[in-house]
Amino acid sequence: INNVVGLDRGLRFITNGYDSKGKSIFFNGKQLIAKRRYYKKLRAKLQSKGTKSAKRRLKKIGNRENRWMTDVNHQVTKTLINHYGPNTLFVIEDLTGIRKTTEKVKKDKRYEQVSWAFYQFEQFLTYKANLYHDSVVKVDAHYTSQRCPKCGQINKSNRDHNKHVYICSNCGYSSNDDRIGAMNIQQLGTQYVSGIKNPKFVKLTNN
Repeated sequence: INNVVGLDRGLRFITNGYDSKGKSIFFNGKQLIAKRRYYKKLRAKLQSKGTKSAKRRLKKIGNRENRWMTDVNHQVTKTLINHYGPNTLFVIEDLTGIRKTTEKVKKDKRYEQVSWAFYQFEQFLTYKANLYHDSVVKVDAHYTSQRCPKCGQINKSNRDHNKHVYICSNCGYSSNDDRIGAMNIQQLGTQYVSGIKNPKFVKLTNN
């Protein structure tokens, strides 16, 4: 393994990476969110009609959206493989149970959060990695967005979701909040390479 790359997945950025050289890469998801909202509104309009023709169109729209998401996942994962080259370890969060974690999202935004094909992204990345002498490993997702990658402090309030910035109250380190996630995931990947089988972050509590 020549490079360990942490990948943080979401919607504002479909994914962003942080590698062993301290370099970052971002895939902006702004246009993706806009298009998903367009499909959502169109689907709601057709559902309200309830006619047979509307139902047929609903099915076509669903198939079209799925094909579009598949193409996006294909293009992004292909770009990642080409960008980092062979002998790269891609580290991603284990998103098992992501539907439960998104229940706190506002109802009008829940569709976009829950239904993006994150699992398909993982499948495509793993398949392509195997073809190009790369590897993919999943790590524990706990605290990756709350932990300071510089001093290790875990504090949920350090992340400002509105400004999309993370500022550590302990050491003062600040960066884009999505980048913070990728940095922490990359550190877990480095621990994995060093021989730790199931690396994870643990929040210490005062007795």
